Amino acid sequence: MTSQKSKWSRRRFLATAAKASAVFAVPQIVPDRALGKSGTVAPSERVVMGGLGIGRRGGYDLGIFLQQPDVQFVAICDARRERREAVKAMADKTYGNKDCKMYDNMGDYLARTDIDATLIATGDRWHTMASILVAKSGKDIYCEKPCSMTIAESRALADTIKRYGRVYQAGTQRRNIDNFILAIDLVHSGKLGKLHTVHANTLNPRTTQDWLPAEPEPPKSEVDWDWWLGPAPWRPFNRRYIQGGWRGFFDFHGGGILEWGAHTVDLCQWAAQADDTAPVEYEPQGNHIICRYANGVKLVMRDTGWLGLGTCSVRFEGDEGWVETGDSGKMMLGPGKLRAEHRVVTMVGTNPVNHIRDFLNCVKTRGIPKSNAQVTAQSHVACHCAYIAWQLGRRVKFDPVKEEFLGDDEANRMRSRAMREPYRI
Repeated sequence: MTSQKSKWSRRRFLATAAKASAVFAVPQIVPDRALGKSGTVAPSERVVMGGLGIGRRGGYDLGIFLQQPDVQFVAICDARRERREAVKAMADKTYGNKDCKMYDNMGDYLARTDIDATLIATGDRWHTMASILVAKSGKDIYCEKPCSMTIAESRALADTIKRYGRVYQAGTQRRNIDNFILAIDLVHSGKLGKLHTVHANTLNPRTTQDWLPAEPEPPKSEVDWDWWLGPAPWRPFNRRYIQGGWRGFFDFHGGGILEWGAHTVDLCQWAAQADDTAPVEYEPQGNHIICRYANGVKLVMRDTGWLGLGTCSVRFEGDEGWVETGDSGKMMLGPGKLRAEHRVVTMVGTNPVNHIRDFLNCVKTRGIPKSNAQVTAQSHVACHCAYIAWQLGRRVKFDPVKEEFLGDDEANRMRSRAMREPYRI
């Protein structure tokens, strides 16, 4: 497979060759946009993008991608006709044309060789499968969180991205947001002293195995229900599922620990310098999970007791001080000496512009994004372990190297889920 780096080199060569040959050609009127003038980016320098399963959250991401002058969004693939049409309208309006292609078949989309990167914003059940298929087709990936439904999916994703040399960025944008970065810097600089506890804001872990009542299945041209389900177990159609009501159902969703832990446990792993590992012990206490790393640092996943600094809060505690911050952009620090040294104003909050730019820059340079597949997989493994402990209602011990629970057959069976045929990873 030709490397993406070589592809960018060929683009630059062709652009240079085209300009050189123009000296000897008959003069023609060429639009400034085509030559990268008037503040635009030449086609040879643009990242050509498509999308899979773009709805509400994906539409927000897409709006930011479309604002980037070095992005050309050319295709949307979705199981729902109304979403295909909505995304096409959004892209065509941006570019003033009708060029965005719609696909109701993933195979046709994946076969395109002119697409550099794909925005994946399907429901959680599809994230790992879609990312693997896109990687194998030679495209880079920006995928909304959570990246996986199980420990096994997390590992398969990270291994596939590495094997195929793709750039992967999970939508855990807080790794590129200033107030969270500053909080991490306070830990790593030693200003909190020796780190002993990190806290992650999670939600109620509960999910249900129930089904919604069956409704008449719409025409395949409107909603391809079988494709929408993907690797998840079959169940009868209900419109509430496709309107975002799939959350809270075990077959489609990893529960509240994974829902927010994809962000907050990820930040705690970063703070604890544990991006290459996971806690070795998980003990449920109600909806809170008390975890311990091999080096003794404690990770607390909890849904109560926060200071009111916004959703997805985190708190880091050392033997000389603490810091807490959240999506409001505000921070609180203690003791008084730390507050005097760091008079923090409210920052941007959760705007993902910097995170998306990190991804696009890495697509061009073949660099490693902040929320790459490896660090994302590791934080998700921690979330999955915690959810397993909560479901079992007891403490479990885990080997993060082998990714196995110690002497616990019941917990080990929960590391993966069966996939509906013909899907497999």
